[in-house]
Amino acid sequence: MSGVTTIVVAPDEGDLRLDRWFARHFPGLGHGHLQKLLRTGQVRVDGSRAKANERLSPGQAIRIPPLPTESEKGSKPPRPAVDPKQAALLKARVLHRDGQVIAIDKPAGLAVQGGTGQASHVDAALDALRFDSSERPRLVHRLDKDTSGVLLLARSASAAAKLTAAFKKGEVEKIYWAVVVGVPTPREGRLSAPVAKVAGPGGERMMAEVDDGKPAVTDYRVLDSAGRHAALVELRPRTGRTHQLRVHCALLGTPILGDGKYGGAGAFIEGMDLPRQLHLHARELTYPHPDKGTGHVTAPLPEHFRRTVKELGLEVALESGPSRRREG
Repeated sequence: MSGVTTIVVAPDEGDLRLDRWFARHFPGLGHGHLQKLLRTGQVRVDGSRAKANERLSPGQAIRIPPLPTESEKGSKPPRPAVDPKQAALLKARVLHRDGQVIAIDKPAGLAVQGGTGQASHVDAALDALRFDSSERPRLVHRLDKDTSGVLLLARSASAAAKLTAAFKKGEVEKIYWAVVVGVPTPREGRLSAPVAKVAGPGGERMMAEVDDGKPAVTDYRVLDSAGRHAALVELRPRTGRTHQLRVHCALLGTPILGDGKYGGAGAFIEGMDLPRQLHLHARELTYPHPDKGTGHVTAPLPEHFRRTVKELGLEVALESGPSRRREG
């Protein structure tokens, strides 16, 4: 690259780290060289100095200085072919598809985007979900690797821009179901506790932090309970902080079943042969459709979740089947 250029962050690149954005656009640029460009202020985001771990937002302008010869083209290497088994898995889990939107039921254990040690993830397999479109679907939000449920994809750049904006403005209604250890008191309420990322001996994690945390609000209500041992809880996040629901449930004194990261030993019920997976499921999503009207998608409960609610006698979960509709 012979001169300074500016590239605008695309709608599907929202919340991507700056260093990972560079890895996508300039794969030949080494990490050390990027750090030097950042330290010297040659790379800027919206005119300001930036750090490698800074999260980007759609529409931000990134200043690109002249780069080494090996990355002049700025082209991406060909994407590896999608694994046939992965492609079949995603296609089988499509909950809804129209001209602008695809909704899939993401399985627990599958990451949405790549990262350290993540060889398999949804982002790498999106070509399998092109169907009749010439465009590759785009991510517009994320779910944790161990969280199952509704994941929305945009089928065009315009749809991605509208959906990304809707998530950012809080216009998307998200409903999660969780099995928690213990029963929240009161059984219905709103938890408002700022969440911040902190470093610890086991690596980075989110914690309730009044001084340095970002505002985080969750509405909850108990749908059913198994004595005092466990409860099925509906969670409605009003903000979208990383691990917000897991942190808030632990703060209530009722950690999500299987969430050893935030609940420790208290996130498991001794004496019962229950799956030790995280019991957090993105149950429903209601969103402004890019064309018009309102879209609504519900994801069925995954097998480990169904087994647990049956074992605990939380029959309301088994009686509530999935629904799919688009209004307007």
